[in-house]
Amino acid sequence: MSSRTVIRGGLVITASDEIHADVLIEDGRIAALAASGTPAAAAWTAERTIDATGKYVIPGGVDAHTHMELPFGGTFASDTFETGTRAAAWGGTTTIVDFAVQSVGHTLREGLDAWHAKAEGNCAIDYGFHMIVSDVNQETLKEMDLLVAEGVTSFKQFMAYPGVFYSDDGQILRAMQRSAENGGLIMMHAENGIAIDVLVEQALARGETDPRYHGEVRKALLEAEATHRAIKLAQVAGAPLYVVHVSAMEAVAELARARDQGLNVFGETCPQYLFLSTDNLAEPDFEGSKYVCSTPLRPKEHQAHLWKGLRTNDLQVVSTDHCPFCFVGQKELGRGDFSKIPNGLPGVENRMDLLHQAVVDGHLSRRRWIEIACATPARMFGLYGKKGTIAPGADADVVIYDPTAEQVISADTHHMNVDYSAYEGKRITGRVETVLSRGEIVIEQREFKGRAGHGTYTPRSTCQYLS
Repeated sequence: MSSRTVIRGGLVITASDEIHADVLIEDGRIAALAASGTPAAAAWTAERTIDATGKYVIPGGVDAHTHMELPFGGTFASDTFETGTRAAAWGGTTTIVDFAVQSVGHTLREGLDAWHAKAEGNCAIDYGFHMIVSDVNQETLKEMDLLVAEGVTSFKQFMAYPGVFYSDDGQILRAMQRSAENGGLIMMHAENGIAIDVLVEQALARGETDPRYHGEVRKALLEAEATHRAIKLAQVAGAPLYVVHVSAMEAVAELARARDQGLNVFGETCPQYLFLSTDNLAEPDFEGSKYVCSTPLRPKEHQAHLWKGLRTNDLQVVSTDHCPFCFVGQKELGRGDFSKIPNGLPGVENRMDLLHQAVVDGHLSRRRWIEIACATPARMFGLYGKKGTIAPGADADVVIYDPTAEQVISADTHHMNVDYSAYEGKRITGRVETVLSRGEIVIEQREFKGRAGHGTYTPRSTCQYLS
């Protein structure tokens, strides 16, 4: 039995168009669009009609950087795949790409299998995986080819966290050379971890233990230096590069310079760098620990450079790097030693709303909002056509968005499994009203109708920006 839904009367916004159109959904996919009020649209019949008059009809968000259940610093990120994907849906995100982790001494396959086991049957929305490569060797390099062939087409490496995830320049170069051959995309955490560890040790020796020193030792220049080095290594390898969670104006400048040279270099930033700053890290009574993440929050003057980068396309994607740890019992592990505070912020539920607020504030156009939150992440990671747009043949991942509703972000009302909000008390204009995932209603008029297990694993093609 086929099932049909019609969404009528809304303003359909994609990365390329804004049109008052009705949307026909059939068997979980977009079947057709037609201008509202035309005979073609009026002729459609369906079991379910959704009135979107006065609302936006937008593609479901694609959050290409999440860490559900990530082990870090002796604890685990507090959102499971069940709670995290449910919260994502509440925030208008209908696809996540999470990071499977290779542990040192283990294979990529073991890491990937472990993450499949965590996610399978638990997700409210669709999901894919990147692979964190922590141990580059000849076997790992061969495995990269196999993973690309089966739809895990991106690999994250770390220039930070010596002794945990860290890769040296030789290991990075080898992985980049492999990705140049197999079509994979290297994602880089670009911070000079070796130098940062020296500064951490020196700060603690001086008795500088509060959360704010986390930001002071992870210097913007060390993010810029690592970004520059990653770009040059990628250039040597003839490989594309995607730099994750760019926070510093100096790093944006490195990306802009590379792109001006015509290199296949891409950059991502996150809402925390656009809306928060070192002022938050300096909050008293250990409250600053709530804002400890890496790359760290920067002084406010960096924000204008990030917004500009998003407008000029020197930064292409806004993801969340969602990696929540509760204040009580988790962030508190670092009382008296900022280096022991688990790194990460909650945000998967807030991204689409915060970026709509940026539209209201004049930082972005509506189409650019959809481009950086839906279409570009889908293209970057081989999902476009299926995800990230509203077009015939695409999955019916659709959000009815009320651009005039007002809300206050708060831990009291969010759905992430964490005891604080990084944006507590922030007033926002715009709110998700109804969410469909592959044509099934997940959120209906601000009520959760989804279920664990609806979300399916989604293999990805290679980056769609590369010929």
